Amino acid sequence: MPLVRTSEEIAAMEAVQRNPRFVAEMLQVQFLTTLESVTRILPPTLKPSSEPLVTAMVGRWRSNCVGDFRGGAINFACSHGDIEGVYTLAMYMDTFRSAIFGREILGEPKKFAASELVHDGSCVKGWVERDGVRLIELEADVPTELGATHVHRSTFNVKSVLRADGVGLQDDAVLTVAESEISLWSNRVGEGNVKLGGTIHDPLDEIPVVAIRTATFVQGELDTRCRPLDRIPADEFLPYAYGKLDYWPALDSRPANRELHATSKSAPPVLD
Repeated sequence: MPLVRTSEEIAAMEAVQRNPRFVAEMLQVQFLTTLESVTRILPPTLKPSSEPLVTAMVGRWRSNCVGDFRGGAINFACSHGDIEGVYTLAMYMDTFRSAIFGREILGEPKKFAASELVHDGSCVKGWVERDGVRLIELEADVPTELGATHVHRSTFNVKSVLRADGVGLQDDAVLTVAESEISLWSNRVGEGNVKLGGTIHDPLDEIPVVAIRTATFVQGELDTRCRPLDRIPADEFLPYAYGKLDYWPALDSRPANRELHATSKSAPPVLD
């Protein structure tokens, strides 16, 4: 494959980008949080739903675009105009390809993290771990099989680009909506539990878990198409854009005392 793609290769890539498809199994636990948390987290143009409902999810997928991968997400119920859906606050994937694809095209706030999903009969467990901390941990007992069904899901994300000089956004942010047609061949429901951890980079523990609603374990196929929906002024979206990123100042790995480092035995060697 050439470093500069041919027209045929571009057409093949864009065919996949227009219509990514997945075979998935996902453990989802829905819970109520506080209205204050929802209004603080939702960016401009999105409105809270009638109740502060959050879905924590851990899953694994096969795809037509990025191979196999595992991960998880936190989604807040909301709406834009007459479209009812969810806003993805945080999303974690265990392969670079799946992270890059979702961020570049859909605007998903993906980060690289370890993840696992296991099930034994009606018992299902899943977790997402990053920087040695379990950020999402789900457990469920899902004994009731509802059978094959079809589900439509709308997911909101926001695409934004930082300025090259590191100050602010390059342009207004773009709200996207991914419309997924989901054909489930298994849909098990029951009760579950969710634990949210946090670090300075991923403070999911700031989301209060007020009451658990339900747990589901689903298996099926997802057919997704995404489109731009609205624009958000750059200065209004800036706090939310930085909230998607790791907190760079906490990752300063330079020696605290440069003068001491310069005279220490561990000073970098001089190259010939």
